[in-house]
Amino acid sequence: MRSWVDLREEVVAQLDALAELRAASRDELIRLAVTRFLERERVFAATFGMWAERGEDGLAYQERMRSEWAR
Repeated sequence: MRSWVDLREEVVAQLDALAELRAASRDELIRLAVTRFLERERVFAATFGMWAERGEDGLAYQERMRSEWAR
């Protein structure tokens, strides 16, 4: 699928420099960047709110665990 993306000239210059350094195309670098961004967002979405099912506030859990260190 083809898409148009507007990028600032300085970003394009940086992409071109990196593409030359890596012997890759600008398109390849953009695809890689989008793929990595989507993966990071997927991981974030999967972990966000994971304490909701535990019935204990995350900060309360942390304080309870750290209180054992003083013993």
